[in-house]
This record gives sequence, C-alpha cells and structure tokens, in this order.
Amino acid sequence: MAGFAPDILAGKRILITGGGTGLGRGVAKHLVDHGAEVHLWGRRPHALEESAAHASGGRVGAVRWQSVDVRDADAVDAAIQRIWDEHGPLTSLVNNAAGNFIAPIESLSANAFSSITSTVMNGSFHTTLSAGKRWIAEGLPGAVLSTLTTWVWSGSAFVVPSAMAKAAVNAMTMSLAVEWARHGIRLNALAPGPIPTDYAWEMLNPSDKSAVGATQPDQIPAGRVGTVEELASLTIFVLSDLCDYLTGETIAMDGAQRLAGPNTFAGLTSLSDEDWADIREKVRSSTAASKAQRGEGAA
Repeated sequence: MAGFAPDILAGKRILITGGGTGLGRGVAKHLVDHGAEVHLWGRRPHALEESAAHASGGRVGAVRWQSVDVRDADAVDAAIQRIWDEHGPLTSLVNNAAGNFIAPIESLSANAFSSITSTVMNGSFHTTLSAGKRWIAEGLPGAVLSTLTTWVWSGSAFVVPSAMAKAAVNAMTMSLAVEWARHGIRLNALAPGPIPTDYAWEMLNPSDKSAVGATQPDQIPAGRVGTVEELASLTIFVLSDLCDYLTGETIAMDGAQRLAGPNTFAGLTSLSDEDWADIREKVRSSTAASKAQRGEGAA
C-alpha cells in the first residue's frame, strides 16, 4: 500500500473481531502486509480459516484465529487470556463484529433487536474491557479502534438496532478515551460510508426498491463508494505510532455523504407493506442460501 513503510506495524499484535468476512477480512490482509501479527475472531470456524489464509499470504504465524462469540463476556475474557498466554499481550483491538438488516422497527422481535445490539454494543464493551484491564494491570499502552457508521450522529430509520448500538460504542469511545488516557490507552473509531462487501451489502439492498439513500453512489458527493484499501489505510494510520495524541475521535470516511445527505435509510419510508413483505422473503432466502453454502443447514 503506497504511503506507508512495509514495516510500519512491526511489533503490533492486533485483534480484529468479526474477522471472518467483510471489512474485517479485507483490512486484516493489509495490516499483515505492513508487519502486524493479526488475530481474527468470529463465530464460524470455516470462514475464519479462509480469512486467515487470505490475510497471511503464506506467512507462517502472521495470522491466528479463534471462534469466539463476543456476546459472551466469559468467552471473550478466556479467549483474550489465551492470546496473552500463547502469543503475548495485544497492542491493539479492532471492534468490528456487527450485524445489520433493514426492517420497520414495529416488525422486529425482541430476539432480532438483541441479535444486533448484543453483538455491536455488548461485544465491543466485552472485548474493550478485557483487553483494557490487562493493559492497565501490566502498565502497557494500547489502542482500541471501533468500526462505526455516520448514523452515530444522525440516527437512521429502518436500522434502529444498529444505529442505537453503534451510538453506544461511540459514547464508549469518548468516555474511555478520557478515563484511560492516563494509562496510555487510546480509543478511536472510524465511520466509513458505503463499502460493498458480500452478504452485508445484500442485507442492506435486498430489492431494487430498497436501493435508496445510504448505499447509493449517485447520492454521495464523491460520486462513488469507498474501498477496503482506503479503510485499511486509515486503520493503519490510527493504529500506528504516528499520532499517539489522537484519542476519543470518530472519523468519518464517506466522500462527504454525511454532510450532504442522505446518509441514512430515510428514503425507505416510501415502501409499502407489500414491498416490505417482498424484502423479508428475499432476506430469508438470502440468509438460508448463505447458511447452506457455509454448511450450517437451513434457516
């Protein structure tokens, strides 16, 4: 990647949650390419194994993985301790585990709400606390970087659980930046605009009629979606030693979408009940096909 020395992250041991697919998988390779030892967490061993092979590029020991459910605080703490015991202390944590889908809030069950919020909010807290308390106890510096969205400033209709949970992680970022600055621990977040990835993109664009607003390139002033490479570049900068004074910030990287609008799914208010029924059916079909492809059985 142009602009950075190939060893800029040498000596860094970085954990990425939600590292089996999507942005986590894409960014991991670039971190390894710049000298980092990367640990990937997710819930699907097969996806993690593939992601680790992709990111390592054949470099032995460059990428490790564990199947971990970040919603389980005890499982998180045990997995963090395993990294400490077998490989050494982490230097950085990337809170990237998430889930999302578009739906009218009145149609959501309590379980659907919890599946999103517990992964994004609770999961980010569990991993941050587990790493942070070890850094503090051992007198080590550390860096936490969370993957958010510009909805943390505006909210967004039709993705309410995600908007709520990511706003909570934004609050955690600002709060702990103050509380832990004296320990040399930095907390920041990135709020990327649309960056297409498999499956997640399908969940936010399950039909032609839902392709409005937040994911549309023609409504972004820059005229295009972002790339994994651009997100990786910003991640490398924030996790490097180039600017230890940067903490407590959430940085938007969205081609000015947030400033110009619309950066939310507000345009979906035009959909009818029939449109939403069609979307739900397509989401169910896509989810079932994805699980079948991963060998997890029908939805």
